[in-house]
Order: sequence, then structure tokens, then C-alpha cells
Amino acid sequence: MAGATSALSASQHFESRSATRDHGLVRALLLILGLGFFALFLVLPLVVVFAEALRKGWDTYWAALVEPDALSAIRLTLLAAAIAVPLNLVFGVSAAWAIAKYRFRGKALLTTLIDLPFSVSPVIAGLIYVLVFGAQGWFGPLLDGYDIRIIFAVPGIVLATIFVTFPFIARELIPLMEAQGSEEEEAALVLGASGWQTFWRVTLPNIKWGLLYGVILCNARAMGEFGAVSVVSGHIRGLTNTMPLHVEILYNEYQFAAAFAVASLLALLALFTLALKSVIEWRASPKSEPEARPKEPLP
Repeated sequence: MAGATSALSASQHFESRSATRDHGLVRALLLILGLGFFALFLVLPLVVVFAEALRKGWDTYWAALVEPDALSAIRLTLLAAAIAVPLNLVFGVSAAWAIAKYRFRGKALLTTLIDLPFSVSPVIAGLIYVLVFGAQGWFGPLLDGYDIRIIFAVPGIVLATIFVTFPFIARELIPLMEAQGSEEEEAALVLGASGWQTFWRVTLPNIKWGLLYGVILCNARAMGEFGAVSVVSGHIRGLTNTMPLHVEILYNEYQFAAAFAVASLLALLALFTLALKSVIEWRASPKSEPEARPKEPLP
């Protein structure tokens, strides 16, 4: 009996060591695969962008960034983001609050519409704006009569940017607010707080990290958008070219150093966004919160 028990124990020990060895092998293979994918598709392109941008020296790099058309593209990109992000902030918070805190008819439809830019190609979205606001579009003759230009002008670029970026903030806040429930808001209202007081003192502190996360993603997409903006911009140098469009024009004209110089700014934006995203995820994680000190028992 003791021999059988010993044999069973040895067999279990061997199986345990075998499973541990297999688990370690699988983990190593997955780690190598992940690092290889990361190096090939993320690190290597970034290295190429900065190497090509600086290949002809800092003088050429700086000259490409301060060139008038490049400065115009940078200003237009910042302007489009500065308009689109605050508007999407208001819309995203309002939509998330309505969906997470209230029950109403059309709630499922509103949720579906928020996801619409994720399912529609940006090029199709830009084409829709051309068909609606273009010279031969539905409202084209009316706008032309008042000398209002939307397509091939800054308003069209802003509208296209708003369309492709408005799901980001709402989609970050909806699951967060649904998980938190509405008990704290209801308690604040019962205690006499107004709607604005409830929002600023109860709701906003609870969603601040998710809100910042959504704003960062929204801003990154707004500055890097190409498809929809390309359709409505008209590619007018110095007027309607954003940074991605300016990179395309420079590359097509074989001005590779200048193209990679402007592209490096977008790459730096991506790296900065990634760093902020990591910080916010760390701050929002439960492990980063200081542990509550245990209360002393009452005498």
C-alpha cells in the first residue's frame, strides 16, 4: 500500500514538473512572438521615420518644419483638434450620462449611432459631406448663395474630424458610468443638491480618469485623421492641408526628408499619447489607489 502511494506521488510530481515545463515553454514562445511583432510593426517603423527625418541633418529637418506650408498644416491640424475635441467632450459626456443613467425610447438607437463612425469608412464619411454640402450637393446652391464654403475649406475639415472622433469619449464613459450605477447621484439629489452640483461633485470625480483617457484618444485620432479629411479638403497647399495630407504631398513630390520630418511630429504625438494613456491607466487602476487604513474598533 505504501509502495502504491509512493508511485502515485512520484507520478503526480512528474506530471506537475512536465506541466510546469510546458507552461514555461508556451510562455516563452508567446513572449518571443509578442516582442517580435512589437519590434517589427511598431518599433521598426518609428526608427525608420526618425532616421529618415534626420538623415540630412538637423538643418534640413528644422527647415522642413518651419516651411510656410508645413506651419500652415500644423496650425490647421491643431485648430481642427481644438474644435473637435471640446465638442466631442460635451457630446460624449451628455450621451454617456443619458444612456447610463436614464431609460428612454431610442436608447438602443442612440448607442448604435455612437458606433456608426467605427463601422463606416472615413472616406465614405467624407464623401457624404461632399454630397450634402458640395457645390452640386443638397445644400450646395443655398450655401453658395450666402457665400458660405464648407467643402474644400476649414469647416468641412472640422466636420469630418468631428464625425470620425465623436465615439471615443462616449464609448469610454458608457461602461464606466453603467458599472458605477446611479446610487450616489440619487443620494446627492435627495440631500438637496442641484443637477449641476451633483455632476461636478459626484459624477465628474468618479469618471475623471475615463474622461481623460477618452479625450486623449479623441485628440490623437483628430490629429492623425487622413481619409475623411482628404476627401473634403481639396488638398490646397497652405490652406486646407493637415499634417497627414502634407506628408502625403511631400512624399509624392519625392521630398522624402521633409515628408519624414513632418511625419516625425505625428510619431512624437503618438508616443506622447501612449505615455499619457499608460499614466492614466496606472492612476485609474485599483492597485494605484492608497489602501484604506483599517478603522479602529469602537470601545
